[in-house]
Amino acid sequence: MRYAFTDILQLVGALGLFLFGMKAMSDALTKLAGDRMRAILAGLTSNRFMGVLTGFLITSVIQSSSATTLMVVSFANASLLTLTESLSVIMGANIGTTITAWMITLLGFKVSMSSIALPLVGLGVGLTFFKNKNWEYWGTFIVGFGLLFIGLEFLKEHMPDIEKTPEVLAFLERYTRHGFGSVLLFLFVGTVLTVLIQSSSATMALTLLMAAKGWIPFEAAAAMVLGENIGTTITANIAAMVGNFRAKQTALAHLLFNLLGVVWMLIVFYPFLRGMSWLTERMGAGSPYVDSAAVPVAIALFHTCFNVANSFLMIGFITPMARLITKMIPERIAPERPIEDPKFLNEKALKYPETALSALEQETRYLFENAIVEILAHALNLHRSDIFSETGAKKVVKKANADLGTNVRELYLSKVKRIYSEILAFAIHAQSDLSLSEAQHQRIMELKFAGRRMVEIIKDANELNRNVTQFLKEPHPVMMKEYNGYRKKIVRILRIINEFDMDDAREKIEMKLEDYTREATENRGIESERIDRFIRENQVTPEMGSSLVNDHDTFNRIVENIIWVAEMLYTKPGSERGIRTNTEPD
Repeated sequence: MRYAFTDILQLVGALGLFLFGMKAMSDALTKLAGDRMRAILAGLTSNRFMGVLTGFLITSVIQSSSATTLMVVSFANASLLTLTESLSVIMGANIGTTITAWMITLLGFKVSMSSIALPLVGLGVGLTFFKNKNWEYWGTFIVGFGLLFIGLEFLKEHMPDIEKTPEVLAFLERYTRHGFGSVLLFLFVGTVLTVLIQSSSATMALTLLMAAKGWIPFEAAAAMVLGENIGTTITANIAAMVGNFRAKQTALAHLLFNLLGVVWMLIVFYPFLRGMSWLTERMGAGSPYVDSAAVPVAIALFHTCFNVANSFLMIGFITPMARLITKMIPERIAPERPIEDPKFLNEKALKYPETALSALEQETRYLFENAIVEILAHALNLHRSDIFSETGAKKVVKKANADLGTNVRELYLSKVKRIYSEILAFAIHAQSDLSLSEAQHQRIMELKFAGRRMVEIIKDANELNRNVTQFLKEPHPVMMKEYNGYRKKIVRILRIINEFDMDDAREKIEMKLEDYTREATENRGIESERIDRFIRENQVTPEMGSSLVNDHDTFNRIVENIIWVAEMLYTKPGSERGIRTNTEPD
């Protein structure tokens, strides 16, 4: 009996149904548990064992190592995960993906699912009509689960039978009798199939079926499993091609980890397979070398033992591997973008709530550190490099006695307005397009308010700039003393904010800022008596007194706003802290 072209089409269709079922399951589970899984991943500590456990749990739940790895690459791209953390999660994901092999083996070969698969699809479709989203997702999951096993049944039915098509066996036997050369050949076949199908689960199903039907021996099936471990890394590497150096490092780490695992396994390949055969016999499934029906169990066992052994063998080498990968793909400074262009906001960041939030935080911090602080400093005729120098605040102000010719309005238009607009638009898209938790929604609102307050700082700085500049050009002892007092206080406050990265002094720093905020709030409107005295004693003209009253309130608003913004950006859990100062002359 010849295997006709229509039979090949039936086989491809069955594989497509299996893949569709697997994708529907994975997508539904990601929607059901994705928020919690991503929150766990985003909050991951540097503990490598916790990383392995996290990767295992996420992949076990969403049933897709590729989805887990893509998530890890996205999080690394957004600086939410370090390279060592990413490596540990990938190790766990490799263990988690073995659950799929056991599910196919136990339910697809040991239990007949054909009688309940169709009723499951019917039940699942019924649940998708519910208005409650969770019920809809559960319905999609059940439909996917049923379709997966219907697809598997069709695969088993349309896979050529050796007894009816002996020419297939004769063809394959030519490639299975070359000892270790055959192992390498089938390793290559497993890699290519996984790259083409873009699903290690589908390749695993085909491998199990081919072995169960007697097409290929136990050794060839095990070699294909090793190839699948290499082929599954391609998805992440393709995704990382358009990412930054962190994403590329993570994708390379996945490839390197799996390659090293395959290399050491090839060295102990035959003894390891004999060990799997011994375990399979002890489980009562028979020897995979003798009984083809025992091969699926032996392959699932081999897949699990290999990935567990590889992860726990490599876990002690995470740090050296990270160093090697860093040398292979060193940190690259992104090319300088036009000042008016956002640096961290992009469509890829809008894929997950966590990456969107990270991009928003980074962009807002960048705006504060590289535009707001600089414009405020220049508005007061101070150099940012002097503010963050070791020189005392009094000397910094005394030295800064020249007009810098600052046009605050022009600086706002060139350095702030466009980026602030982009931040606002990105935040609105994140809130409307992504499924945010209440805490994430609240954090985005805080960042939007921070942007608004930064704009207020610039507007108030513009008001101060006129009088500070005027009295630098036309020195007046009383007026200069008042305005220099404002300038000294700004220098001290910015220096305190910059010390947020000093964890040991964190509480003391926060208390200092609270004191400044309280003082600014209480001082509003209470200086009129002192200014009245200046006018009565003819120390200042009425016009000067009027300027002092207005600028006093303006300055205190700036103090309140800049401290509020700094606390929003640097005191939240997980936020980067401290102004990354530019020591170049500005």
